[in-house]
Amino acid sequence: MIYTTLPYTNLEVSKICLGTMTWGRQNSENEGHEQMNYAVEQGINFFDTAELYPIPAHPDRYALTEKIIGNWFKKTGKRDKIVLASKIAGKAAFTKFIRTTGFKKESLIEAVNGSLERLQTDHIDLYQLHWPERSTNYFGKRGYTHDLSDFWEDNIHQVLETLRELIKEGKIGHVGLSNETPWGAMRFLEESKVHKSLPRMITIQNPYSLLNRTFEVGLSEISMREKLGLLAYSPLGFGVLSGKYLGGAKPADARITLFPAYGRYSNDIALKATQKYQDLANEYGISLTQMALAFVTSRPFLTSTIIGATSMEQLKENIGSIDLSLTDEILNKIEAIHNEIPDPAP
Repeated sequence: MIYTTLPYTNLEVSKICLGTMTWGRQNSENEGHEQMNYAVEQGINFFDTAELYPIPAHPDRYALTEKIIGNWFKKTGKRDKIVLASKIAGKAAFTKFIRTTGFKKESLIEAVNGSLERLQTDHIDLYQLHWPERSTNYFGKRGYTHDLSDFWEDNIHQVLETLRELIKEGKIGHVGLSNETPWGAMRFLEESKVHKSLPRMITIQNPYSLLNRTFEVGLSEISMREKLGLLAYSPLGFGVLSGKYLGGAKPADARITLFPAYGRYSNDIALKATQKYQDLANEYGISLTQMALAFVTSRPFLTSTIIGATSMEQLKENIGSIDLSLTDEILNKIEAIHNEIPDPAP
């Protein structure tokens, strides 16, 4: 395994982070525990979860993933071996069963305390805001369209004040963003620069893959200049970049087969690009899955790649990608495909 440190901390984390959003829906508790056991054996020490998981979100399954992780901590006694990240759900129609108050002080306190109880721990190393409260372009929206009905008032100072209190209490260690835009990222960073007692956002968990490199437009410069580390989610585009959906295939129990509404990465143009990446991987005799993951892991703004798997076979292949280094020749051919079909799945 390869390791790096979370920006502005001394926390050493694996360049591959174990994602958990299928546990409690597509995966049982025993399967989640098996994945954690194997991941740790392979040197992974970084887990990412959220109160919203498993996905798709449903009141009957609320926070089951955190409970599964908490039970593993209790059973194995390995909490001190893991850098643990979780998130508070943002305000949205599909999260009304959790709360409707966004990132207000009472909401943040309630969310952190709930996660601590379910995770059976006294602290969360990295606590993230799952998506912005304001109306903006995330979750598949390419460009920003101003919503005149969005009456969001800038509360970023107040959010950081509450997070500061939670850090002082020892309940969370550091804070990060998720599904954030360049404006939002800089707004948070500038607030903590002006008011130096406020905590600084150290990471941003956004989508990044061969099918979605929109992070490179604006956010990558912020990441490099401000040391805001990318935690890349969906590096395989819901499994599309494994190639298993090519040719119209709909494998049983696969995510998009089970949940066709999650078509963010499987439109016709994205599948056309995927075929080109598959052909490139075939040309060099390497796995498309591992090529796609190795590309993400190689980026200079990348802190850790969040992988997810529903089978041990997938998990082993995903983790094995850490040993693949892409040559300049392959990287140049990847750029050629990207220039021909840029960001087909934002």
